[in-house]
Amino acid sequence: MTKKRIVSGMRPTGKLHLGNYEGALHNWVRLQQDYDCFYFVADLHALTSDYADTSAIKQNTVDMVIDWLAAGLDPNVSTIFVQSLVPQHAELNLLLSNVTPLGWLERVPTYKEQRENIHDKDIGNYAFLGYPVLMASDILMYKGEFVPVGKDQVAHLEITREITRRFNGFYGEVFPEPQPLLTEAPVLPGLDGRKMSKSYDNYLQLSEDPASVRSRIRTMVTDPARVRRTDPGNPEICPVYSFHKLYSSPETLQRVNEGCRTAGIGCIECKTWMTDNVLKVLEPIQARRREFEARPDDVRDIIIEGSRRAREEAERTMTEVRKAIKIDW
Repeated sequence: MTKKRIVSGMRPTGKLHLGNYEGALHNWVRLQQDYDCFYFVADLHALTSDYADTSAIKQNTVDMVIDWLAAGLDPNVSTIFVQSLVPQHAELNLLLSNVTPLGWLERVPTYKEQRENIHDKDIGNYAFLGYPVLMASDILMYKGEFVPVGKDQVAHLEITREITRRFNGFYGEVFPEPQPLLTEAPVLPGLDGRKMSKSYDNYLQLSEDPASVRSRIRTMVTDPARVRRTDPGNPEICPVYSFHKLYSSPETLQRVNEGCRTAGIGCIECKTWMTDNVLKVLEPIQARRREFEARPDDVRDIIIEGSRRAREEAERTMTEVRKAIKIDW
């Protein structure tokens, strides 16, 4: 049977952190065994907010693709490509923008939220407002049947579905209506207890040196009730315990749970166990990363070849789109 198709991408922010891995990348690796996966670096999306300084985008793209490969994405199984190397994305973005009402874009919750909260960049531009149209183009270009999202992200996909219905209503059933593929993606807390993010400088990179990982985890916040070693705590409100749930064995989890509640263990001991288990996950990823870093030409070839395959697929779609719109000269 033909595999169902998945499309997903990430903005090129450079080397990925553990939150990126648990939130998306780990799931991408699993999905490629059962689906026809198209994974792309969304560098055109990055331009919508970083247009004033584009100097880091190319290197960030390479660094992120290396992390993808190190984590287990297989370019022989999945199509790995760079958005800007497939110019058809820009063409479809323009065509879809013609049928997208302005009001749909202005009411997108994340647009309003970002306009209110982002102060260090000027995002009052046409492209930033039209971000959801470009996102729809990315998905529809490859006739993606599913988009992997968490429950809190389902609403983000709805505007793509609305644009699909409107386009098909004008020009015929060209695109399938993409469905959310609900995935369990844990939100990993950062070292300060907030969501792990580069913006907060509270993250652990997948490529981070083990000594640095140990040093940074030692500074991690814990249950504030444990002021002294003899004070009992509640592991359920401790960020360190969230890491244990992901990386520690059931036996260690039980020891931590009981030891914290009875003050039988200290926070340093608890962090040490957790760090050991985090490093076990990072060790094979970092080993593969070093291999790819030593072969930059191979990484470039993977990007070029994946983008070529994506262009071929994109041109098939655009041939159909142009015919439907009756601009197929």
